[in-house]
Amino acid sequence: MNKRTFTYKKSGVDINSSDKFIKYISNISSKKKGQKKLNNIGGFGSITNLPNNLKNPKIVACTDGVGTKIEIANTLNKFDTIGIDLVAMSVNDLIVQGAKPLIFLDYISINKIDLTKLKLIIKGILKGCKQSGCELVGGETAEMPGTYEKGKFDIAGFAVGSVDKNKILSKNKIKKNDLVVSIPSNGLHSNGYSLVRYILNKKKINLKKNKFLKKELLKPTKIYVKEVLKIIDKDLINGCANITGGGLEDNIKRIIPEKLVAEINLNKVKTLKIFKWLKKNNISDTEMLKTFNCGVGFCLIINPKKFQRIKKYFSKKFEPYVIGKISKGKNKVRLDGSINWM
Repeated sequence: MNKRTFTYKKSGVDINSSDKFIKYISNISSKKKGQKKLNNIGGFGSITNLPNNLKNPKIVACTDGVGTKIEIANTLNKFDTIGIDLVAMSVNDLIVQGAKPLIFLDYISINKIDLTKLKLIIKGILKGCKQSGCELVGGETAEMPGTYEKGKFDIAGFAVGSVDKNKILSKNKIKKNDLVVSIPSNGLHSNGYSLVRYILNKKKINLKKNKFLKKELLKPTKIYVKEVLKIIDKDLINGCANITGGGLEDNIKRIIPEKLVAEINLNKVKTLKIFKWLKKNNISDTEMLKTFNCGVGFCLIINPKKFQRIKKYFSKKFEPYVIGKISKGKNKVRLDGSINWM
């Protein structure tokens, strides 16, 4: 009598495919030029060097994902940019506290290992790491049959950085009469995609045939690390905020001290074409401002005398401009005026 044999592979988990993917990551990571790095990929943990130029180093850690932007990638079968988004969402949070990104780890959970898809995601992650000056040192790829539908997956990222204690951007540096400065976004970045997909579904829009939306909806999140770290190093800013889910109000209020208020003049916000398109789909101003960055990807809080000096660190596409100021008040953020959606 033949006994039925059970294997991990028969249950839907192929360890050999996972090993091939780890080997690929190790090979492609080792080809990156630069200072000699520790061989981390495939080990139990990851090791890195702390910068030796910090007198009193502090560690900052962040984690994030890209939300349902991955569903747009699935629909368009395009996976080479969401890795950049994944890195951006964490490293743009790190620099808010003045930290320089050092290392990045990823977590990918998927119904079944698809090497073609995963290689493209990793290439994007490595590109994002290069843009932000950090190193991909490890991660986890979990094959989870039964948890995800066929072809479905999720990704998360973890970034660790360091900052000298005297360079930490804390609330107490922000003062009355400071300016609130907008650094433009590159589009939606990685927030609000559930609402975007809801509109696509309700309006029965064929994304594959819409050239404008195909281009806009997978634009990678702008990584602000190199520019912002330069102006932090020059002591040109008092605070900053990464404008993600919750929009201008919810993110700026996280950095405003008690008894001060950031007065934002929405008339000055330079929005982008994708947000104008969204606004035409019966979304209120309040909902737009709560869900999307609306064209403001990152905010700086600076002394008015230093505004002209920071402009040279940004390209024309991401040129800073003033959208408000810090005053005495209780509510931390006050939005006045309205964005011109035309």
